Amino acid sequence: MRPLGSPGELERRRRRALSMLQEGSLPVEVGRALGVDRRSVRRWRAAFDQEGAKGLAAKPSPGRPPKLDARSKEKLRRLLLKGAEAHGFPTDLWTCPRVAELIRRTFRVSYHVDHVGRLLRTLGWSPQKPERRARERDEQAIQRWVRVDWPRVKKTRPG
Repeated sequence: MRPLGSPGELERRRRRALSMLQEGSLPVEVGRALGVDRRSVRRWRAAFDQEGAKGLAAKPSPGRPPKLDARSKEKLRRLLLKGAEAHGFPTDLWTCPRVAELIRRTFRVSYHVDHVGRLLRTLGWSPQKPERRARERDEQAIQRWVRVDWPRVKKTRPG
């Protein structure tokens, strides 16, 4: 299991351990002072003895490489801006399954539907629910009713 802390913090801890060893502290004392096992302290000293300061350097864990590179993500962003209907979907609503399908068709890469939301957040997109409105909705009639009829029927507080 990877210890807690950024790679830089972990490197500082290894360097502190080495300086304590050079001052004459025992690995057990160094481990107790830094909250690590004595075997880790010994491993750090061996790495320093073999590779010098490079042996204590921070080594960020790279993780799994992304399926889409930066160029592909930018292309995906442009495709999404065209709308879902432009890509053959019946409505202009983007859903995670639809985006996963678009990615599969365009880039020949399979993304799990649950991961598509994370990918969209990295592109600056956020989940939103479309406002449901009747097709017959008359905005002018609504505004007229709010201005004229609503004040007439609204109950006012006595006093």
